[in-house]
Amino acid sequence: MKMRHLLLAAIAAAALLTAPHFLKSYGIYLLSYWLVYIIATMGLNLTVGYAGQKSLGHAAFLGIGAYTVAILMKAGVSFWLGLPAAALICFAVGLVLGFPALRVQMIYLAFATLGFNTAVWLIIRNEEWLTGGTFGINNIARPEIFGYSLEGNLAYYHLVLAIAVLMGLKLWFLLRSPWGKAFTALRDNPIRAESLGISVRGYTLLSFAIGAAYAGVAGGLFASLVQFIEPGPFTVAASIMMYLMVVVGGPGYFLGPVLGAAVGVVLPEWLRDVPGVANWYLPAFGAAVVLLMVWLPDGLLSIPDRIRARREAREASALRAATAAATRQEAVQ
Repeated sequence: MKMRHLLLAAIAAAALLTAPHFLKSYGIYLLSYWLVYIIATMGLNLTVGYAGQKSLGHAAFLGIGAYTVAILMKAGVSFWLGLPAAALICFAVGLVLGFPALRVQMIYLAFATLGFNTAVWLIIRNEEWLTGGTFGINNIARPEIFGYSLEGNLAYYHLVLAIAVLMGLKLWFLLRSPWGKAFTALRDNPIRAESLGISVRGYTLLSFAIGAAYAGVAGGLFASLVQFIEPGPFTVAASIMMYLMVVVGGPGYFLGPVLGAAVGVVLPEWLRDVPGVANWYLPAFGAAVVLLMVWLPDGLLSIPDRIRARREAREASALRAATAAATRQEAVQ
């Protein structure tokens, strides 16, 4: 099993490294955009899929990260200082946002985070002295590394890919640490988790804070990718789309954000170029998502588990039938 996983990882790495060389500039840009949302939804998957919290405010953290990097770079601060600053600020704000989760749950928590997103969006839109308001911030530079400019789309793609892999590895080890097991226990049964000595309060706050830090990193990368930011990408609708990416990919599955972000970012662009669908690509995308949620409420990555469960159910049913037949045969004899 491990060898198969390593082989699949090697194939995926080769594809991600070589595919951009066969794409035009917009294709490379779209792949970078996809990777940015993978990073952001990794954090949301930790909060929603592993810790079991309901958050509809993740786009606000994406915006905080983007504006932090943009404002600092405009002030002459290096991108390499702005990016960790964005992560730290989002981590701190995520801790504060986690406090409502200690008192309210489920749909009420979703509304609380939705209100937070709206408040951040209003600040971004109205505080022109800081954010530029509806005019936004333009001419955001792309960074350099060891004197090598990452201005080109291909060079910047490789930077985003490297950071996405690094953030993915950090999350992988986190989820396999005692912290990760505590997050899962918190999702499955908070009362039982508390009885086992797990600090529900502490881990709830951490789930929001770490998820927010991931969004902050994604926001910083997003700012330099698009090189112009304004309030539009950070609305409540964007948060709902990010939540949808997690649910479609499979909440609680490590690779769920990869598949979910592909559905949310790449699929609509692909549908737009399909003959006969181009004029209806948004309704087609919406219908596909609705059907997916009806037939696969646990996301695309739940398909192997569903197939395995059905096979085991059939085997158990066959075993019970064979046992019953053998029992009847013995009774007749």
